[in-house]
Amino acid sequence: MLRVSNLSVDFSRYGRSTQVPEAICSVDLDVRAGEILGVVGESGSGKSLLAHAILGLLPANARMGGEITFKGQTLDKMNIQILRGRDIALIPQSVAYLNPFKTVRSQVLRAACLSGLPHSEAALASDAALSRYGLDSTAQRLYPHQLSGGMARRALTATATTGNASLLVADEPTTGLDHSTAGETLRHLRQLADSGKAVLLITHDILAALKVADRVAVFLGGMVLEIALASDFNTGACLRHPYTQALWQALPRNAFMNAPARSHTGSSTSHGCVYAGDCPLSDHVCRNTLPEWKDVAGGRVRCHHA
Repeated sequence: MLRVSNLSVDFSRYGRSTQVPEAICSVDLDVRAGEILGVVGESGSGKSLLAHAILGLLPANARMGGEITFKGQTLDKMNIQILRGRDIALIPQSVAYLNPFKTVRSQVLRAACLSGLPHSEAALASDAALSRYGLDSTAQRLYPHQLSGGMARRALTATATTGNASLLVADEPTTGLDHSTAGETLRHLRQLADSGKAVLLITHDILAALKVADRVAVFLGGMVLEIALASDFNTGACLRHPYTQALWQALPRNAFMNAPARSHTGSSTSHGCVYAGDCPLSDHVCRNTLPEWKDVAGGRVRCHHA
């Protein structure tokens, strides 16, 4: 349903023509109908920037290369404005996306109407979404500044999931939620995928992604290093990239055996592997040549040593 091919994003400094280092470099991934693709990585690795590139929400000083297609159609500035909110919905990370001048209920109802639902169906859909995320009649009458952080997160999720979008981009949807509500949010995303929708789940919480995802894309420094089946993380034996293996070893269930080294890793680069400065297998080739994608054991990896 969604395909990202050789995506790069960099920025010019305002008032200057020089470019700063790429924030995203040579990203390739796809999200299929009926599945959840988890995009996992550390804070600042470029995951949210990926979401903004897909939705056409990059700032004016951004420069994007590569191609993004949705149902075979290239997403450009014109058609993304038509598709956004109707066929492609975003659960944003920042609660600043809520309109400060409208109540919770009016915003969820408006999102349902903008998604293409007739008003009668939109009212039912918005009521169901509000109920699903525990926003009672009192909360529905509140304005964003009157909400707690968790309530605001739930309002955002209700807004994005109330319509008929076939692709959901969920950017850290469980941040600030209590354990029960976070679990409900993940279960609902799984239900939406099982109904035939595609879900791109962006999170720094790898355990949350593994609960519901079909596949996992591992992000570091603006690059996707590996795309693995979620089941590959059951034992870790099938994981292909040294960074992914270190992430697996650092999970609580593995007694935090070996957190990934991060002493030298910087921003993405087209001249070498982003993990080369910290990888125990790194050599001259890793530091100077960007790895090509390899298909290994049912997954994909960018590593010279895989």
